[in-house]
Order: sequence, then structure tokens, then C-alpha cells
Amino acid sequence: MDKTYNLNGGFKPTLKRFADLNGPDFFPTPRWATHALIDNELFVGEIWEPACGDGAMARVLEETGCKVRATDLYDRGYGQSGHDFLEPDHVSDNVVTNPPYNAAEGFVKSGLSCSRKKFALLLRLAFLEGANRQRTIFSINPPSRVWVFSERITFYPSGAVRQGTGTTAYAWFVWDKEAAPKTELKWLQPGYKSKYSDDIQDVNPILFK
Repeated sequence: MDKTYNLNGGFKPTLKRFADLNGPDFFPTPRWATHALIDNELFVGEIWEPACGDGAMARVLEETGCKVRATDLYDRGYGQSGHDFLEPDHVSDNVVTNPPYNAAEGFVKSGLSCSRKKFALLLRLAFLEGANRQRTIFSINPPSRVWVFSERITFYPSGAVRQGTGTTAYAWFVWDKEAAPKTELKWLQPGYKSKYSDDIQDVNPILFK
């Protein structure tokens, strides 16, 4: 976890979907959001999903023919638990994940050191902002491509009824170690949400707010 999240009583609301200081930050990724990345980025070799949760993203990666290593700090019934990506113990060809938002900056640091080819994070578009991130990330290791979603992603806590729509802009931030040292801003075509809709609805009637 990012130890500065609650530094001196001050939160980082731009990095969090909502404050979750007493438990893990767990919002499974909709299938279509992962398909949007795979349809636009070529990944050669193994993909490490280090915050696999219940396997929502890892399963899509596997279905599209990728070799996947799935781990998580917590045991959610999928992959290998007990692996803290902020203290990585593995190097992979690629790293793809939707990180806990109270540890997003730490995931960038670890991802850059643990990936040989590409490293992709699903983050709020607002992650581009901030003087500290400009100094510590973007001025040193800027992403190669930022894929902005044309459709809004709605993240639901695990076990919630999928109802309503999100209001936050998201993007895939891709670091490509074989690309020129510049950042391209790209937009994902609309239609992924309807084309790759989730197949399974959660049954626990807890509404997302």
C-alpha cells in the first residue's frame, strides 16, 4: 500500500474511487475494458497480472491467447496470493493490471522495473495531473501511449449489482520499452462496451454508489 495515502491526515482523492483505508481496494475490471487494450496493443510473451483479484482481467487475457501469470496480495480465489507487487519477486515480458488506486504510483515504479517489453496500467485520466507525478514519473519515464476511453467505465465493488454508469474518465497508460521516448495520446473507438459485455452478473444485491 501507498504509505503516503493518509499522510498527515490528508487523502489523495484523485487516485481513489472512494476511501478504503480499512481493507483492500477491490473493483473487478469489466471484460470490455481489457479487450479494448488487447485489440490495440500487441503483447509478445508472458503477461503478469499482479493485482488479479478474482481473475476478471486475467481470464480475458488468457481467452485472447496470452500466457498469463496471475498473482495478488490477497486471496480472492484466483491466481497466487501473498505476492506484494510493491516488493516484486518476478520479471515478466509484460505487466498488465488495474492497480489499487492507493498504490498506483508504486505500481508504476514496480512495473517499469519488472517488465521487459510493455507495462500497462488502467488508471484515471486525471493521473496525468500533479506536480509530484510530473517530477517523479512523467519527466523521467513518460508512458509511450495513453489510450483514452471514449465510453465511461463503471467500476463496481465485488458483489454489486451492475446498475448505473460511471462519471470518471479512464485510460490505459502503456509504457513500451521498444518505442521512441515520447508520449502519444490516442482515443479508443466506442463500441467495446456493447461488443464485449460481461457474461456473468453478480447475485448479491448491493448497489454501487
